Amino acid sequence: METLQSQYDMPWRLHEAGNGKMFGVLVVANDDGTIGYLRGFSGMVNGQWDIDGWVPPTFDRSARDLIWIPGEAEMLDFAARRGELLASMPHGADSTGIERITAAVRALDETRTARSRILMREIQDSYYFRNANGGVRPLREIFTFGEPPAGAGDCAAPKLLAYAYQLGLKPLALAEFWWGASPATGDRRQGVFYAACRGKCLPILTHMLEGLPTDPPPLFGSAAFDLTEPVVVYEDEYLLVVNKPSGMLTVPGRGSTMQDCVMTRLRTRYPDASGQMVVHRLDLDTSGLVLAAKDLATASALQRLFSLREVDKHYVAWLDGIVEADHGHIRLPLRIDVDDRPRNIHDPVHGKPADTEWRVLARENGRTRVRFTPHTGRTHQLRVHAAHPQGLDAPIIGDRLYGRTAPEEDERLMLHAEHLAFVHPVTGAKVVVEQSAPF
Repeated sequence: METLQSQYDMPWRLHEAGNGKMFGVLVVANDDGTIGYLRGFSGMVNGQWDIDGWVPPTFDRSARDLIWIPGEAEMLDFAARRGELLASMPHGADSTGIERITAAVRALDETRTARSRILMREIQDSYYFRNANGGVRPLREIFTFGEPPAGAGDCAAPKLLAYAYQLGLKPLALAEFWWGASPATGDRRQGVFYAACRGKCLPILTHMLEGLPTDPPPLFGSAAFDLTEPVVVYEDEYLLVVNKPSGMLTVPGRGSTMQDCVMTRLRTRYPDASGQMVVHRLDLDTSGLVLAAKDLATASALQRLFSLREVDKHYVAWLDGIVEADHGHIRLPLRIDVDDRPRNIHDPVHGKPADTEWRVLARENGRTRVRFTPHTGRTHQLRVHAAHPQGLDAPIIGDRLYGRTAPEEDERLMLHAEHLAFVHPVTGAKVVVEQSAPF
C-alpha cells in the first residue's frame, strides 16, 4: 500500500473515477524455505497487462494476440459502421427512412454481439490453470456449470498463484485489497481487504488450491444457541414476535449444519401451528424482532401487510464514522452482485428501488448511532445504504461484507431491529412491540 501511494497513484491515476483496482500479495517459499512475496493487480492497469515488478497475466500472450488484434479491429469497424448509419438517419417526417435505418442498426448490433461472444470464447480458450498437484485445466472446463463470466482468470488471486506455480514456489498466504477510487457500485473502499469474488474466482481457485494445505472457509449460521432462543416478546392466539439473536438464521440454510434457525425452533415449540410461521426475515448477522404466525390465514394477512408496507419497522445501529447531518433519506437502487453473492450493490439502471430514512441518535468516539426506518425491504438495504459513499459513507460496525475492516472473532454486526408496529389482521388492534438493542 505504501508503494502504491508513493509510486503508482499519480502515474496510474488510481484515484480518478473508474480507475480503482484490486491488488494482491502472495507470500511464497522456495525449496529451501526462503520466504518471498509476489504482487499483482486485477485485469489491466493504465492500459497494460504487463508491468515490471508485477506478476503477468494468466493467458498465453501469443495465442490471445492472434485472436484479439484482428478481433479488436472488427469491433472498431462495427462501431464505425454503426456511427455511419446513425449519421444517415433522416430528419423530419420520413418515418420509412427512420424505420429502415433503425432496423439496420439493430441488425448490426445483433451481429456484433454474436461475433463478440465467439471472440470471447476463443480468447477464453487461451487460459489454462495449474494447481499444486501439477494438474492443468482450461478455463472453460473449470466453469462446467455455464459460460465463464467476462474477466474470469484476470483477477489478482489467480494471476499470483499461476506465477508462483510457474516459478516453482509454494504459496503460503494470500491477501487482496482495493486501492484508488471506489467503483460506481460503491462496494469497494481503499485499503480494505476483500475475499476473492465467488462468481469469477471461486471455481478457478477451487482448482488452483488443490494440493495445498488451506484453512477451511468460515462457516456462518452454524453457531450454537441456548434452547430458550429466540425469546418470545409478544404472543397471542394468532401470532407472536420473537427477539432473534445475532448469528442465528431466520430460515434454514443449505446443508445439514444450517438447519437450526428461528423457523425450525418455532415449529418445534408450536407443533399445532400450520405453515412455516415466520413471515419475514432478518439477516443472519442482524438481531431483533421477527414476526411469526400460528396459522396460514394469519401468515397470509401479515405478508400482505408487509407487501403493502403497512408494517412500521425501526432499526438502531452504530456506524463506523461520524455522520455530520442529523436526518435524511437514502434512495439508492440495489441488486445482487451476480459475481459475488450474497453481496448487494448500487445499480441505478438495473437495481430495484430502495428507500431508507435515517436519524442520528448520538455521536461519540468516531462513531455514530442512528435509527433506520426502511421504506422498502431490499436484501442488505441498510448495510449497503450505510456503507455506500453516496449513502452515509459510514458502514455499520462489525459488518463483514461492507465494513472497513474485518470484524474480530467475537464482534457482532451492530444492527438491531428494535421496533415493529402493525394493525392486527384478526382483531384490528394496533400492535406495537419494542426490544432495545443489546449494544
